[in-house]
Amino acid sequence: MNQKILVLDIDGTLTNSDKIITPETKKSLMMMQENGHIIILASGRPSPGMMKYAKELALEKYGGYLLSFNGARIINCRTGNIIYQQTLPRFILPKIYHFAEENGCGLITYCGDYVVSGTGIDEYIELEARINGMPVREVDDFLHFIDFDVNKCLMTAPPEKAEKLTAILQEKFEGILSIYRSEPFFIEIMPKNIDKAFSLNRMLEIVGLKKENVICCGDGYNDVTMVEYAGIGVAMANAREEVKAVADYITKSNNEDGLVEVIDKFIL
Repeated sequence: MNQKILVLDIDGTLTNSDKIITPETKKSLMMMQENGHIIILASGRPSPGMMKYAKELALEKYGGYLLSFNGARIINCRTGNIIYQQTLPRFILPKIYHFAEENGCGLITYCGDYVVSGTGIDEYIELEARINGMPVREVDDFLHFIDFDVNKCLMTAPPEKAEKLTAILQEKFEGILSIYRSEPFFIEIMPKNIDKAFSLNRMLEIVGLKKENVICCGDGYNDVTMVEYAGIGVAMANAREEVKAVADYITKSNNEDGLVEVIDKFIL
């Protein structure tokens, strides 16, 4: 059997606008796993925010993987082991925090099963917490509280402001961090070189799978690299134009069971 690896972003790809996996999409995903193919969930979400989907798709049973924090952590669902991980340099956190303060942005990171904020709680931080089903803990001294290694920070700002600040941050931390948007209002602050494509390639090397058998599906800014990297890169109909521009195939939207079309055409 020519084993395929289906790599799926979650929000806007795996799930519909109500953040659920539709019955038809779930049926196709379970069928492909029963036929020996592999699912990898690849998201900017923290690992706890991905677990309910991993359980719903029985990734533990079928040997799937979670690529969380945009690839800064990769978990083997069958064993629960972290097989790859990168964290932000400790010396960077004060610089990021002061930048957020000076520019009136939100800034969060993650500790266990909750979101940590040191800049107050704006509507975008509330959204991030709600999406992941994780409570927000607001701390008085963010830099003192974060005395542990973190996989990523997330800066929040209105879309136009976020676009401008992303460019400034990319220039300021060039060669030190990877910085890009996942949504118009989310600025992902990642360890150097970390994006979905880089980490996916690292994972394939570790577990001995082949790039040409990889199908990557996504819709957001942070999916561009993996859609471009894949053996077959797929953009959802609802994807950003930047994703569609690098895709080999455009499927139906996340509200029209676009993944069913992909599985039927390229896997089953």
